[in-house]
Amino acid sequence: MPSDISHIRTDRRRHLIWLVPVLWTLALGLWGLSRQHSLWRDEAATWQVAGRPAGEIWRMLGNVDAVHGLYYLLMHALFEVFGAGTTTLRLPSVLAVAAAAACVALIGRRLAGPRAGLGAGLALGLLPAVQFYLQEGRPYALVAAGVAVATLLLVSLRGLPAGRRAWPRWTAYGITVLVCALLNWLSLLVLPAHAATLWWSRAGRGALGRWLLASGAAVAGALPLVLFSRGQSDQVSWIPPLTWHMLIGPGILLAIGALCARGDRWNRPAPGGLSLAAVGLPLLAVPQLGLIGLSLVQPLFLDRYVLFSMAGLALLVGAALGAAGRVAAPRFPRVAALLVPGVVGVSALALLPVELGKRAPASRVDDVLAVAGEVARLKHDGDAVLFVPAARRDTALVSPRAFAGLADVALARTPVASATLKGEEADPARIRSALLGQRRVLLVTDAARVAKPSGAARDQTKAAVLAEHFRVVEDAQVRGRRVTVYERR
Repeated sequence: MPSDISHIRTDRRRHLIWLVPVLWTLALGLWGLSRQHSLWRDEAATWQVAGRPAGEIWRMLGNVDAVHGLYYLLMHALFEVFGAGTTTLRLPSVLAVAAAAACVALIGRRLAGPRAGLGAGLALGLLPAVQFYLQEGRPYALVAAGVAVATLLLVSLRGLPAGRRAWPRWTAYGITVLVCALLNWLSLLVLPAHAATLWWSRAGRGALGRWLLASGAAVAGALPLVLFSRGQSDQVSWIPPLTWHMLIGPGILLAIGALCARGDRWNRPAPGGLSLAAVGLPLLAVPQLGLIGLSLVQPLFLDRYVLFSMAGLALLVGAALGAAGRVAAPRFPRVAALLVPGVVGVSALALLPVELGKRAPASRVDDVLAVAGEVARLKHDGDAVLFVPAARRDTALVSPRAFAGLADVALARTPVASATLKGEEADPARIRSALLGQRRVLLVTDAARVAKPSGAARDQTKAAVLAEHFRVVEDAQVRGRRVTVYERR
């Protein structure tokens, strides 16, 4: 009977290693989820595409954003079931990061003990980059969850002989990597990271062969999307070329990761010789360095593309906490017992300004919903509306009621009709003619602090006609967007 009670207690403790990080991450994600009812331009793209019929989404993907096609279809299904709203938009990311935290905790426990697992799982949700995308209506958190699942599968397969138990897991590994690639194919950078882990741990030929088969199948499945989306590379033409100051952040992360990896030496190696450093350091470093290398060919360096590498940093933090606890336990058992909750608590307090900042509308470059409210306040029925650049039409697509009664005089074909994100505008001559027939015009554009000059001929025509034939009667700037009311001279 006592042995049964001890077994139950052990099982409970094992479950707590992953359950506590899940609850912790959910609490962080649900805190301030609406961001004061704000929505920025990237999330507005998800919102307006997810609201279209599935057939129209599919047609749009032939022209633009094919790389996010699976995500848009998933969000379309959720919007259909639960309705459009900031909770429906962002909750999948919260749940995804919670799942990633569970996987990270399980990996840490398996390779370095319960203290390392708990520390790694709790650390993931606190990382500033994760804090940002934890509440983001985009696919990057879902990719991070998939990579964490794939990494857990790889760890569980290390040292497992081929057979009926192994092949289902290798199949699941390949499918998971493929789904991640269909959400964002830059997640394929996890494969060289996993290859580095297998090399570091001196995996046998059998394990390497099975990994090559599973990963090769995933790459083959994603290859059509990779090739097709390359034809839509104009979408990322705005990303600036790589500069030295852009490497400061990755450099700091790699330095912290390497320092934590050194502490892993004091952890007991897992069966099969796989260490937490051998999993975490490649997962952190290889995607970061791989994206830097790709950016030397074509500018692509955005931290969100390799958000999944933060799971590697969390694992390394867990390794350091596990090692510190192991060293302290013989002489200071109480300190060792309180080490993980203490460090996490102090870190949460130290990062409180960051946590509050990520949940404020000002954490994003603009707010689509706030500017829609200004339009509703300033408009008169029969007014015209212009958008500069045309992508700022997103606010009308997300908040159509605010724009009811306004004539979009530059628009020739709607986004749905043209199977695009922002629609197709008329030629400059027709825009000029339409504007000259208006008495009042509302111009929706970027606020002065974030505005960039538009070289499009249509936008230059809009500006020239407004300057020559209209005068400003009211101007409002709110959360990165601007509404200017013009009246005919």
